[in-house]
Parts: sequence; C-alpha cells; structure tokens
Amino acid sequence: MRYIALACDYDGTLAHDGTVADETVVALERLRESGRTLVLVTGRELDDLMRVFARLDLFDRVVVENGALLYCPATREERRLAEPPPQEFVDALRARGVPLSVGRVIVATVSPHEIAVLDVIHELGLELQVIFNKGSVMILPSGTNKATGLAAALDGLGLSLRNVVGVGDAENDHAFLATCECAVAVANALPTLKERADLVTAGARGAGVVELIQTMIVSDLRELAPRLGRHRILLGTRADGSEVTIEPYGTSVVVAGASGSDTSTLAVVMLERLAAHGYQFCVVDSEGDYESLAGAVVLGARDRPPVVTEVLDLFEKPSQNVVVNLAGVALEDRPRFFATLLSRIQELRARRGRPHWIIVDEAHHVLPASWDAANLPQTFDRAMMLTSHPHHLARVAAAAADIVIAAGETAPSTIRDFAAARGVPPPAMPDQIAADELVVWNVAEPAAVPFRVIPSSAEHRRRR
Repeated sequence: MRYIALACDYDGTLAHDGTVADETVVALERLRESGRTLVLVTGRELDDLMRVFARLDLFDRVVVENGALLYCPATREERRLAEPPPQEFVDALRARGVPLSVGRVIVATVSPHEIAVLDVIHELGLELQVIFNKGSVMILPSGTNKATGLAAALDGLGLSLRNVVGVGDAENDHAFLATCECAVAVANALPTLKERADLVTAGARGAGVVELIQTMIVSDLRELAPRLGRHRILLGTRADGSEVTIEPYGTSVVVAGASGSDTSTLAVVMLERLAAHGYQFCVVDSEGDYESLAGAVVLGARDRPPVVTEVLDLFEKPSQNVVVNLAGVALEDRPRFFATLLSRIQELRARRGRPHWIIVDEAHHVLPASWDAANLPQTFDRAMMLTSHPHHLARVAAAAADIVIAAGETAPSTIRDFAAARGVPPPAMPDQIAADELVVWNVAEPAAVPFRVIPSSAEHRRRR
C-alpha cells in the first residue's frame, strides 16, 4: 500500500459552513477500517473545532492553529509547536480596535485588518508572519504553517510524508499539500490550488473527500501515478538530452556490470536522489563498500554481523536510512539472513509503507541462482539489485525486474538474457555504446537505449 495516511483540511474541505455531513463521516470511518491513518490539519483553534465537530476521535492526530498546536484525540494531549507572540503585540492590536481571536499560539483577525497587523509587527520589530485563508487573517511565528504541523504529527506516528495524500481548498493549504506525496484539491478550491494539485475532485467539499476516500480504498490511487512526475528518480541523460528516470513506486531494477564500473556510480546517484526526495532506503552491503555513505547508519562490520531487530528499530524513524553490512556474515549464510530481513521489511512496509527502497549490492550473494520462488515475496518492488555476475542471480529475482541496466561490452547479451528470463522478446539494441555509457531497458518498451549517469556529489569508495 502506497498511501498509508490522509491529511484533510477542515473548512471548505471536510466541512461546509462549519458542518461535516453524515456521509463524509461514514467515509472517514471506512478509511480508518482500511488500516489507514487520518490527520486533520486546520487553521481553527482547538476549542472552536471541538465545539463544531464532535468526531475528532476519527483522527489519529489533529493539527490546529495552522500548524502551531498538535492535539492527540486518544489521550487529549496538547503540544505547542511554536511560541505565542508577545502579549504586547496582542495589546497593541486591541488598542487599535482590531477584532481578535487568541489561541494557544495563533492570533487571528479578519480582512482588512491585516494592514493594522503589519503596522504593529513593524513598530514592535517582531518576527511574525501573516497567513491568509480566504477572509481570515492569521498571525503566527515565522516558519510555522500547516506543513510544519503535519510533519510533527507524522513524526509522532512514525509515518513518512511520502505515504500521505493531502486534500485542501484554500491559500493556507499550499504549503502542506506541496509536502505530501499526492496533493488533492476539492472542486470548490481556489484556482491556484487546483493548478498545483495532482488531482481535482469532481465533488465539492465533503463530497469530494468522499470521492477521494473511495478511490484510495479501491485502487490506492494507482491511476494517478503518471501525474506524479515530480517524484521520479533521475538517473542520467541520453545523447539527445532527454532524462532517464524511474518511478519511485512499484518498480524493480536489476543493474548488471563489473565492480568499479559506472554501475557503482549509479548506485550512489540513486541513493542521493532517494534521500533528496525524502524516500527512506535500506542498503544491503555485501562487501562493506557503503560504510561511509552520508546520512545513513551502518549496522554490522567484518567482526560483527548485523542484527535484524536492530535494523527494524532504526527504521521506526521515517527519516533514518540504514546500511546493513554483511561483511561479517559467512557467504553461505547470507541468503538465509537476507530472506529473514526481507520478510521483516515487507511486514513493516505493509504497516508503514516504508522503507521505500531496498538497494542490494552484489545481489548474487544474497539472491543466488539456487534460490527458488518460495524464497521471494510475491511482490518484490521498490528494489535495485546490483550484480557483477548476472548469471549467478536467482532467476526469480531477474524475472521480477521491470527495468534492466547493463554496462560494458556484454550489455546487449546481458539484456537479452533478462528478456529470456522474463519470457518476453528481446529489445532492439543501440548500434553503438560509448565507453562511459550504460544501457537501460524498460521491459514495457521495445528498445534499449544508452545513457550517461549524472555526476554523483559524493565519491563512492570501493574496496577490493
């Protein structure tokens, strides 16, 4: 399941004139029953929200005051995510006759009083921001918005933004929708929000949310994948300047080439790109080549094998990437260790949607040709398997590949072998392959094409 959570705005999205329709509540209940998480993200103050909406229990977390306050309905715990403006600011506005609502952090008024607000901020020399929500004017500490509030809520739930669908309708929803994996605008949303959304619902307000929930439950929004081009992982460029990218979800890649070739650079580029996009990864490192990988914790060494439970503990934090060093695991024991690790990772993916990618270096060590289909999960996606000995790689793993990338003079024969493993006709091969080029074949395409890997920002230290 790609989308583990739905983050909803309240006014104009879930609610119409402050009220949530019964059919919308029923849809929210159905989404919870599907095993997904619900987060409410609103500019309203908590007391006001409780007064108008009695079903906060449907939500695992509630972000109120436009990102400044986090509320847990199950425990009724409140947590301020920012410091409130000084009292002198509130007093100065009231002295000017500005109508105010003061929350735990937020100070709110209505248009056109933003002019007086800006004057007072300037006079007092405060670092505050003014956020608009249709006719409402919200004053918050700089850097506080729905996006920061949602990030805090997800961190407490152990979820990643890369597994979240966000839905909203107004100006203050831009920031939080932009951070979500999939951004949805209801039919009544402002035109600028619709322009930036991945999906605009046919229905307005609650009806649009009901429509979205139904699609999430039925298809996990698979039909939207072609619209999410901003998440594709860039690997390199062809001779004509066009980009070579891979989809971040539902894809399995085999990379075949000699150790120390451009395939090594490709692996580092892939990891850098995954990190830049916020996708969590697990590197299975057969030879200790990734010990200095930036931004990742390394478990295992030549004198100490890694422990599966320690790996899983690290993955509890959505932003933590992990390198599993198998140098201390006997060669004959590596397939069994990997089978156990992969099984546990698949269980975690079912619950949390991550780690998003598994990168297996020297994959023939842990996926040897002696493996049978029973050792591999039915769905083995979001994986990149690198091997210097493609003929020693398990056929079941080769057959799972959607994309094959090969290096060197043997690239054409390597790709033809993979086509045979998949039981499909081999692709047309390029007439010429430069020394610094790799060849990529998407099994859905009739031809393989050469490309050059984009430069890596870090030098990959290879061991011999």
